[in-house]
Amino acid sequence: MKMFLNCIRRRLQFLGEKLPRYQRNISKYNTRDDSCDKTSLLKQLCADRYYISPEAFHTRTCTYGPLGTELKKNIIEQWTSAVRSRAYVFGITTSVQSRMCEESVRIVNVGALQEIINQDSLSKKEASQKIQTLMKDSVSVRTSLLQGALQQYIQALELVNRTLPFGLAETGLCHHSDSQLRHSSGCSFEVTESSLVWFCSPRTSSQWMDYWAHQRLQWWRKFALGPSDFDMCNVVDEELKEGTSHGVKVLYKFPWGSETLETLWSLGDTLLLKTHQGTYTKLQCRDGRKSVVPHVISVSANVDRGMLAYLFNSFQLLKKTDNKQKLHQRMVLKLHPTLTPVKVALDMGRGSSSELRRVCEGLFQEFLEAGISTWPGYLDTMSLSLENLHTKYDEMGVLFTVMVSESTLKSGLLLVRNRDTTIRETMHISEIKCFLLKYLSA
Repeated sequence: MKMFLNCIRRRLQFLGEKLPRYQRNISKYNTRDDSCDKTSLLKQLCADRYYISPEAFHTRTCTYGPLGTELKKNIIEQWTSAVRSRAYVFGITTSVQSRMCEESVRIVNVGALQEIINQDSLSKKEASQKIQTLMKDSVSVRTSLLQGALQQYIQALELVNRTLPFGLAETGLCHHSDSQLRHSSGCSFEVTESSLVWFCSPRTSSQWMDYWAHQRLQWWRKFALGPSDFDMCNVVDEELKEGTSHGVKVLYKFPWGSETLETLWSLGDTLLLKTHQGTYTKLQCRDGRKSVVPHVISVSANVDRGMLAYLFNSFQLLKKTDNKQKLHQRMVLKLHPTLTPVKVALDMGRGSSSELRRVCEGLFQEFLEAGISTWPGYLDTMSLSLENLHTKYDEMGVLFTVMVSESTLKSGLLLVRNRDTTIRETMHISEIKCFLLKYLSA
């Protein structure tokens, strides 16, 4: 996500005049004009519709709004569900702090460091020694989840009765360095990473590497509006880490170029042996009649960048003609039904507001109990036209808009609008929950 913000700063100027929320005339953006950039429109939409906090565009740390937080949670849940669909894949939780990882980032007390620097009485050697001591005593934080999984290997091995293959999965915060990036500052930034560490027989490690590479690419494409924007490539030899025999990257084609969403490494047994030095026999497990030390395959995804990829992939500018035959455009986040933060927006038309609200509240509770995430639009005190209401919900990525009206009180009929087709149809209130559940499960 940080790379998104930097690229935005380098390539675009922030929209100079913020448009009135919910009442933007999209037709004022002429798509035939090269200056109209979908990226800047998406940036504005993400801030207006509470996916990303506005201040995130001016800081190194990305903060999410309510909808962004929910989208990120849905991505993590689907990622975890996919990798844990195989038998013998277990979830773990490891500490953010790490003293064993050589690539860890250290958190230094700036006040203590400044105090050493300001002591004019110290010689250069004395100052250097004090700084080294301060660095040694400082807390180091992890740059990946791999080391934590390797440390839990022996305990997990006993759990599976020394049988291969098995895996350890985790999602957590890591500190990545941008020193390898162009225009980098050499600083670290915080990202959410999802990880699977797969332990398998040395003789089948290449087959498992191919299996997981194929599965991971298919997973990213599964939820995409445009699957071809997701691709895969082998890591060049110059980028292979020590002890790594093979690497694969899952990429997304952003407007400014392709970036890595997920990386797979075939690590052999080097890191496992290094983590558990002097305990060779405890590392061994059964492979047929032989006892072997397993090979390790590491799968790690940058969830923040993956979320950004899905936002770009689902963002569309669609043409629309109004009643006066005037051409307009609408912005829509066509996020996959499984990922979109809000499945249904529940609103009410004009009429007996107290009675309509009671119907809405009853439906709202019914949807929540069924696990259908619902936006309580009926609580909004700002009166909007139906057209502006649909514009708002399309930009939020809401799948269905359900309108409760006087007709509902008389005949039980609701007006249901589909985000993707824009078709409005009537449906009886007793059928709406089953319809939504069937749609989402399909």
